[in-house]
Order: sequence, then C-alpha cells, then structure tokens
Amino acid sequence: MNRIILTAFTANIALASPAFAEADPLTDIIVTGQRDAVTTDEIESDKEIVSTPDAASLVARAPGAALIDNGGLSGQVQYRGLFGDRILVRVNGQRFSSGGPNLMDPPLHYAPMALVDRIEIDRGISPVRKGPGLGGGVNAILKQAQFSEGTAMQPQADLTAGYRSGDNSYLLGGLVSLSNERVKLGVIASYEKGDDLQFPGGTIAASSFERLNYGAHAGLKVGDGSLTLSYRRQETDPTGNPPFPMDIQYFNTDFLSLAYEGKLSDNLYLEVDAGHVAVRHLMDNFSLRQGPASPMNLRATFADADTITAATALRIGTPDRHVRLGADVEVMDKDVRITNPMNADFFLTSLNNISGSRIGGFVESRLALGQIEAEIGTRIDHHRMQAGAPFLGSAVPMGPRILAIGFAASDRNWSDDTIDVAARFWSDMGSFKPRLSLAYKTRVANAVERFSWLPTGASGGLADGNIYVGDLNLRNEKAWIAEIGFDYQDSRFYARPTLFYRRVDDFIQGVPYDDTPGVINSPVEMVANMNGDPTPLRFGNVDAELYGADLDFGWNISGPLHLDGTASYVRAKRRDIDDNLYRIAPPNARVALSWQEQTWHLGAELQAFADQNKISATNDEQPSNGYLLAGLFGHVELTPSVTFDASVENLFDKNYTEHLTGYNRVSGSDVPLGARLPGAGRSAFVRLRWTGF
Repeated sequence: MNRIILTAFTANIALASPAFAEADPLTDIIVTGQRDAVTTDEIESDKEIVSTPDAASLVARAPGAALIDNGGLSGQVQYRGLFGDRILVRVNGQRFSSGGPNLMDPPLHYAPMALVDRIEIDRGISPVRKGPGLGGGVNAILKQAQFSEGTAMQPQADLTAGYRSGDNSYLLGGLVSLSNERVKLGVIASYEKGDDLQFPGGTIAASSFERLNYGAHAGLKVGDGSLTLSYRRQETDPTGNPPFPMDIQYFNTDFLSLAYEGKLSDNLYLEVDAGHVAVRHLMDNFSLRQGPASPMNLRATFADADTITAATALRIGTPDRHVRLGADVEVMDKDVRITNPMNADFFLTSLNNISGSRIGGFVESRLALGQIEAEIGTRIDHHRMQAGAPFLGSAVPMGPRILAIGFAASDRNWSDDTIDVAARFWSDMGSFKPRLSLAYKTRVANAVERFSWLPTGASGGLADGNIYVGDLNLRNEKAWIAEIGFDYQDSRFYARPTLFYRRVDDFIQGVPYDDTPGVINSPVEMVANMNGDPTPLRFGNVDAELYGADLDFGWNISGPLHLDGTASYVRAKRRDIDDNLYRIAPPNARVALSWQEQTWHLGAELQAFADQNKISATNDEQPSNGYLLAGLFGHVELTPSVTFDASVENLFDKNYTEHLTGYNRVSGSDVPLGARLPGAGRSAFVRLRWTGF
C-alpha cells in the first residue's frame, strides 16, 4: 500500500513520502491510497490541527481547492473553480438539502473539526456510484466506535480542547466508546464558541459563532457484515454571516442513518443504507447586527428542509476486478417563510412546499486493459420537482402580490432524466503513474434557481449583493470533462501535477433580468427596486469553460528537513459573452519548510496569492490584490496519549483581503459597507488532545 503523509497544521500543509519521512500518527493527516490512490485521497483528520471551526478550511488547502468564506460556520468548498451544489459534498456518506436559501449551512457546516475522523476527496471527478455531481466529491466521515478484539467490552476515548486568540474562540469535543468483537457503542459531542473576528484594522462585526453537536451510534456484527445505526443532533446558535443580508439565529438539525455492509460470498459484497436529515432554521437581520432603522424592514425568515435517502449496491467480483450495480433514491421537501416580527400580518412564502425526488441507477466496472487500470461507469437519474402556490399575509404590498399571482398560475411541475458517464485510466509504472480521466456530468437546477418567484438576496450562497429571481424554464447543466496528470514518487521526492478542462453547456448563473437593465418596466424590477436593487439578476443558462492546473509536491532536503507545498491555478470564463465566472480563486501556492523528529515538529509556511483581475462584470465583482502570509507551527508528544499543538497565523499581522470572502453587509462594523471582508490578523492557536483507556 502506498502512503503519502499530509501534515496539516493551522499554518502549514506538508506532504512527504514515507520513504524519507517519519510520520507522527498523533499529528499527521494520513492520505492513504490503496491501488486506487490515483482516484481518491482519504484524509484521516482526527490528529490534525486547524484553527478555524469550519472543516471546509481544511479541504481548501488541498491542491485545486479553495474556501468560499461566508461566515465562521458557512464555508463552501471550491474545487477547480466549481462550488456550491456543483461539488458532491456529503457527511458520513449522506446527501441532504441545505436548510437555508442562501446555503448558510453547506454540508461541511455539519462536520465540526473536533468530530471529523477523515475526509475523502475524489481526485478530479466523482465516480458515478456516489451519485450525480458536476465537479469533484468530498465526504467527511465523523468519528465512531470501532470493533475491538475479544468478548470483553473495552472503553476508548478521543478528547480534544483548543483555543484561538484571533476571535477568542474555544472548542471541546470528542468520542467515548465501548466495544468488543461483535458490538460497538459510541457517543460523540462537541461545543464551539467564538467572538467577532479581529483583523489589523479592527473587528468584523457579526462574525461570532456558536455550535453544539451530540449523538450516539451502535454497531453489530452480522455474519460477515456489520449493521450500524446512528443518530446525531446539531444546534447552531446565533452565528454571524457578514456577506449575507441576514445572520443565523439557529439551525436545529437531526441526522438518522441505518447502514449494512458485508460479504455475501467470496465474490459478492452488499451495501445498503437509508437516512433522514431534518433541518429547522431561523435567520434575521437585527439580532447580531445593527438592524434597519424602520421597523417595517425588520425580517425574520424561517426555513425547513427534509431529506430522505436510500441506496443499495452489489459488487460482483474482487475489490480490484469487479462490476458494481446499484440504485439510489433521494426525496426532498423545503419551505421558506419570510416574516416581520413586528407585524403578524406580514408574511410570505418565497419557497412554499417545494418537493423533489430523484431515482437513479448505475453500473460501474473496475477492470484492466493490458497494463492500464480502468474504472468506468454510467448512471441514469429521473428527477422531479414541484412548488406550491405562495401564501401571503394581508400586510404584504401589492407588488409581491402581483408576482405571487403570476407564479401561482404558472406550471410549477418539472421533471427530466439525466445521464452521467465517468472513466478513469491509470498505469502503475513503478515510481511513475500516468493517469487520465474523461467524464460527461450533469446538474439540475436547485429550488432557489428554479422556483424563486420573489426577488430577494437569496442566491444559493453566491453572496454577491445582487437581488435574484428564479426561472421555471432552466435547462440542466452539462459538462464535458478531461483531466490528465501523473504521480511521481521516489525515495526523496514526489509530485502530483494535473491539467484539467471543463466545458459546461447551460451553466446556471445570474444574468440581467431582461434586455433593458436599469429600466424599471416590469413587476419584478419594481419589487427589486423597492428592495434596493434596480438591476435584479435572473438565474439563466449560459455557456462556460474552466481550465487550469494544480500540483502538490514534497522533497526530503536532508534528514528531518523537508520542503513541501501545493500550487493551484484555474481560469473560469463564459463562452457566450466576454465575461468571467464569479468568485474564482486567484492563482496561489503554499510552501512549508519543516523539521520533523520522532516526537516533535517545528516549521514555517509561506502562502502566496496573486491578484485576481479576471472578475465577473455581470455580478458586479470587485478585483482583489495579491498578498503573502507567513505562519509558524509546532507539535510535541507529551506522553504516548497526550499531545500539544501550537501555531501562529499571519505572523506579521498583515492587513489583506481574500478574494473569496465576499462583501460586508453589516452596518456599524470596522469594515465599510460593500467592502470586501478582510482576512484574520495575527492569531495564535493551541490544542491539547488525549486518547486513552
């Protein structure tokens, strides 16, 4: 088995080959690649140290990835220019719908770092067996009890405590379990709380956060397989989202899952799972931030989302040579209700009784073509979605009423079929492994893009400050994808460069509402103007392309001295007009120099980000300047079961802005309204971890 060590600290991500580096299992994230390492990286992250509470910030340090920072607990993963629901992001393998129309709870919102066991990252494209998804795939696996040897029940514990100075935040969390060779029982819990984030020029108002997570799970060996039942609840309390017009007041979310996997015979392996996720959400524009001057403009929005999933797959053959057949189903219900807490007669359902379903099946084969290994699969999905007629209170003005009447009279039922195909090829030529991926991938419009009849700032997490309205006639996105690269590794050096190209037809993004932007000559523009935007955008189909390159590498300079790094570049633009796609990461690189001994590590890292001038005029995007950051990190094993980690981010307290952070929407902050949000100032992080029993 090949192994690549990915040492990730708050200020460092270092990669090194085991042929020339000794990995400390208490501080290293281990990317374990078996024979399909060219297709998937598996990051065992329970030993890593990342100062931010958002698991997306860890994934963002991988080559080709970036962080869409919409608040302390609302980060989205961008991968090779794609983000939002174009990336197949799951938690414990579960797909589920966000509770918020602005994606304040992207999937990794439900993966607190103290509870993450490992993160699986599909390199480039996601295989069809994991479901539809236009870009790559990310799956955060939470910590859980493991079966042990013998019949006696054995206790285990994995507990963590940490503190960060930049926002005066702390975290507590971990796993306690009992298990033997046939039964396992586990309890997980975590709590995090932080104040407003500091930057060299002051404080970012409404950037505090609070999150509680707890749950239990049980497993039972059944023949040559295992059955696992788990329940988890997350309570996100008041948490700021400066790029949005509202902040989180709560997300109360329940996860329930039941799964079985096991060997039916020497050449038959069965996987079955079912799950339910229920999200209850409230956001408002006055609790954490300075509210509107007029009580008429106070808003509190309630949103619910329920997702039921079930899947089964049968593998016929061995892990290296097989055919896999499977089917899956996903059923979703969603509601969004806007209210004024000072006026009980003001309410309207911007998304009412949205129901959707997807039923899919796939066939996938792992085979050899001479010296070439291959994984080839295809899937077909049938999608259905419909929306109920809006409900409005008596205090709602005439403009929205006219739009609601028109939407109620429209055809609000939609259905279609999609086909995805993915093929990966690679060859093991010793230290050199060439690889090629080809795919045709699709994505259907989400509820916000299709059914938003009311012009609001809900944009599915774009956070560009524009007012949006949906389009019932949106076509499915269709992407042609090609990637080529190689993995090279010898006794002192490794590198994994990749070139990629994605041609996307009918890419869904905001376009001018009509042919006369700025001329208010429609009910939609009249309502949007009342809400502060005379030039609203409509979700529409355009043509796009994304291409670029990324790389990670490591070099053993001498003995315990290592140089490691990553580099990423993506170009994303429209093909139908001369414009760029919105919110694309600038070219960037990270280089770390570290000294690694058996029980301690010390190192420093430089992060370089270029200017980003390839911006979207359609989305009124602002350019950003490049910057260079330095950081320090260290680790020591105090005892075999106790470790201590420390780091310093932004060592020289540089005032900088990240291109992907969005724009400030909070009055009374040290950040001007409409200005891009700054990065954190100098911040120290410490963490203590205990594993025992």
